[in-house]
Amino acid sequence: MIGLIISLIVIGLIAGALARLVVPGRQNISIPMTILLGIVGSFVGGFLGFLIFQRDPMDGFFQPAGIIGSVIGAIIVLFLYTRFAGRSAVRR
Repeated sequence: MIGLIISLIVIGLIAGALARLVVPGRQNISIPMTILLGIVGSFVGGFLGFLIFQRDPMDGFFQPAGIIGSVIGAIIVLFLYTRFAGRSAVRR
């Protein structure tokens, strides 16, 4: 169980950092938020993989993805975050 948590954190950090490099613009988020971005992206990538391929190696459609699926999911989550969170912020 502790190995799963540590691997989610490490994959989340890598996927979140890669997503922040790919998505243009400045994102004012901290390292823990980058890890959370990657973890959420991993679950989004696993869900999208299930929707596209209609099968999965484990039971259930809500599962973590591999590094490629995690990065793709994190890019989607970060793009949505920058679009919707940026609208509520005060612009100068």
